[in-house]
Amino acid sequence: MLDIMSVNKRYGTRQVLTDVSFSVGDGRMTGFVGANGAGKTTTMRIILGVLSPDSGTVLIDGTPVTANDRRRFGYMPEERGLYPKMKVAEHLVYLARLHGLDPASARRNTSDLLERLGLDARANDTVESLSLGNQQRAQIAAALVHDPEFLVLDEPFSGLDPLAVDVVTSVLSGYAAQGAPVLFSSHQLDIVERLCDDLVIIADGVIRANGSPETLRTQHSRERFEIRTAGDTGWIREVPGVTVVDFDGDYAIFECETDAASQAVLQRAIGLGAVHAFAQQRPSLATIFKEVIS
Repeated sequence: MLDIMSVNKRYGTRQVLTDVSFSVGDGRMTGFVGANGAGKTTTMRIILGVLSPDSGTVLIDGTPVTANDRRRFGYMPEERGLYPKMKVAEHLVYLARLHGLDPASARRNTSDLLERLGLDARANDTVESLSLGNQQRAQIAAALVHDPEFLVLDEPFSGLDPLAVDVVTSVLSGYAAQGAPVLFSSHQLDIVERLCDDLVIIADGVIRANGSPETLRTQHSRERFEIRTAGDTGWIREVPGVTVVDFDGDYAIFECETDAASQAVLQRAIGLGAVHAFAQQRPSLATIFKEVIS
């Protein structure tokens, strides 16, 4: 378990983080989302010890993280930091050796990761000769090559095509399945929604929401339904406790303050004629995100 506890950070007169607290559970994929400048990268750098907080602490299983503990982390910065002239496999072996792996283990891990990430055919190519998407895969491999116990990844899906996203998703999910806490940031909310077990939303350096997607759906969105009938649905606006979000003749999307309000809509619709569709809508992560930060 990785805990970030009451972390504050100021740059000059600008407060960048204010009492930032959240947890990344063992075996959990935690999505960390927010607009540019919200504080995601600063938080991640504090977790890794690249930056020091003004106050607050980072804990592993209840104990403050030490410099030695941080050798157990796999970190992928948003900025690509590999040596462009080095060959991909050579580079990964070099990084694994820096983390203390013996030569045989470093080569074995490198070969395994290149195969899993679809880079085995590029093993002897220089980093600078790779496409941007393959450079991103190589950067991810660099974060994983030393068998880390904790993963902190800043925009790991940036620049990846849909097939590459699936490949990287499979690899990261494998680490979580083995019990590793995985924290990743991304602006691609559809990927976060598909992948994360938990979600942390930050805005202006303040945690605005934190929990599982289902918990956040319950906390930060009203009940929303869609209905399609045989006739006009304009009458729904007259039902107490109901707000129409979208309307197009025989079709409407509406929010309800109570379960009774949704049932009132359904019963009246049935009384007026055929009901072709009636279903509850699950708010997307994008909808929740907009509501939380507004």
